[in-house]
Amino acid sequence: MKRYCLALDLKDDPASIALYEEYHQSVWPEIIESIKSSGIVHLEIYRVSNRLFMILDTKDDFSFEEKAMMDAKNEMVQQWEKLMWEYQQALPCAQPGEKWVLMQKICSL
Repeated sequence: MKRYCLALDLKDDPASIALYEEYHQSVWPEIIESIKSSGIVHLEIYRVSNRLFMILDTKDDFSFEEKAMMDAKNEMVQQWEKLMWEYQQALPCAQPGEKWVLMQKICSL
C-alpha cells in the first residue's frame, strides 16, 4: 500500500465552498467507480479555510499517469472535473494545467 498527499485551493468564497462540500457529500457513482478501478483504496479530503488536503491510499502498482489516461477517456470524470474546477483554483506553486499538487513528506514518527 502506498500513501500520497495532495493539496489544492478552493476559490475563497464561502458560498462556493459550501457548494463544493455539498457535491462531496454525494459524489457521483461513476466517479467513485473510477477512483476504485484506478487502484485507489481509500481517499479522504480535508479542508481548512479554502485549502484542501487529500490523502490517497493506493495499491502498490497505482500510477498517476495511468489514472490520468483512464480519466481522459471517461466522459463522466471529465464532466465532474469541469464542474469541480468552477470551485477550485490552482496553488500558486502549481505548474500550468496542474490541479492537485503532490505534497512532499517531511516527517514521519
